[in-house]
Order: sequence, then structure tokens, then C-alpha cells
Amino acid sequence: MYAERASRLPGAVVWTRTMENPVTTPVHPVLPDGCMDLLWNEGRLLVAGPDTRAYVPGTEPAHWAGLRFAPGTAPTYLGVPAHELRDLRVDLTDLWPATTVRRLHARLATAPDPATALEDLALERAAQTPAPDPLLRHLVAALDTGRPVAATADELGLGARQLHRRSLAAFGYGPKTLARVLRLRRALALARAGVPFAETAARSGYADQAHLARDVREFAGMPLGQLLGRTG
Repeated sequence: MYAERASRLPGAVVWTRTMENPVTTPVHPVLPDGCMDLLWNEGRLLVAGPDTRAYVPGTEPAHWAGLRFAPGTAPTYLGVPAHELRDLRVDLTDLWPATTVRRLHARLATAPDPATALEDLALERAAQTPAPDPLLRHLVAALDTGRPVAATADELGLGARQLHRRSLAAFGYGPKTLARVLRLRRALALARAGVPFAETAARSGYADQAHLARDVREFAGMPLGQLLGRTG
């Protein structure tokens, strides 16, 4: 079972996932979304880096609590460039001092609601660090409307190399990949709402339905109909 809610940390999402019976509970792939997560799982504090392909969670019975940061914000709070964690799940002890993480472990282990405890931790961290660069928020917003990368860079007053460098640090990959990830998210939202695949492709900014199908296979590793749990 999966549940989520908006966090008190702007743009973030608090979520939980419980795998009670791996035989009867479907395991859905986690698709690239431009985000990074702080995770609590069976006594472990982890960071999920930005994905460039679908991540399939394990099927063993387990309870997860997580806080998904808004795209581009986690590196500021965690103190590590996103590209160093691309396609990785790492223990927080790999990033922060062991004494600090042990203290947080003890706090999470005794918390009545680990998800809320993670949120509190993130809020405290945000109060101790500089605010994320607002330019990154504008970049995400522009690309999420389908604006071309080159035009967006010009509007933000950045050269191509500078935009690429800042995107690597913030998102884990360049702006063109980020634009593709955001485009796929728009398409999946439409397809899940029942919009026909050809119309979904056109409204999301793909050249055609075949273009959408190629992107889905590359990022999700399966056809769109299979990903949505239906055919058509």
C-alpha cells in the first residue's frame, strides 16, 4: 500500500509504502522524476539519488517512509551534488558524519510516525542551509511547460555549458534529460486519466505516438500499456 501527502517543506512530498504480501501486492517501478528522496527503511537512513531509468523496489515484506524533495532542491539540503548519487541508493552515513547519523537513527527508531519524523528532519536541515537557487525552480517550471532548452537558457541568462553544469549538480543530469523526464511525467498523467495514447503524445510534446513509446521503453523498460496495467 502506498500513500502520500504534501509536506510542510515547500514542494516536497511525504510518503509511505508497505509491502505486506509480495505474492499478492503488485510492485510498481519508480520512474525518473527529477527528484531525490530521504528514506527510512527497517532501521536504515538512505538517500535515493536521481534516476535515469526505472527503479524496481524489492518484493520482500517491508515498510518504507520517505520524503521526496522538489526537483533540484535536495543537493542544497544534503550537501552533495546530485550527479554523484545518480541511479544510486546510499546510506546517509556515506554523506554525513557518523555521529550525526547515529543520532538521527535513534530519533527515527523511536518516532511514532517515521514519515513525519523525516519531514521534521528535513525542515530542520532547511533552516540550517541556504535556500535552493530560485533559478532552478524557474528552470523546472519552464521545461515542464514544454519550453525548448535553448530558449529557456536564454530567458534565464545562462550559457549552454553553465546551464548543463548547474543542472548536473541540481538534478543529476543535463537539462535535455530533465526536459524528457518532465515530458514523460506529463504524458503519464494524461494516459492514466484515460486520454488516448496518440492524443497523449501530441499534448505532451512528442512528435508522435511512436516517439512516446520509445521514451517509455527507455525510461520504464516496458511498453506504455503494460506500465499503466492495461492495453491500448
